[in-house]
Amino acid sequence: MLKLFAFTQVFATDVADALSRREEGQTMAEYGVVLAVITLAVVAAITLLSDNVRSAIESVANILP
Repeated sequence: MLKLFAFTQVFATDVADALSRREEGQTMAEYGVVLAVITLAVVAAITLLSDNVRSAIESVANILP
């Protein structure tokens, strides 16, 4: 009975170690952070440049007949 308990304990420890070494979840979290930063940069750029782009389009539209 003691051998069965020891085997079960070693098996559970090995499984726990194998699961703790997996990095897929960490990688997906890193991709999520990068995606959020890129999204914020694009929104900020569009917000900052919207007045200049609008002015340029209006000036081109005024030149056209």
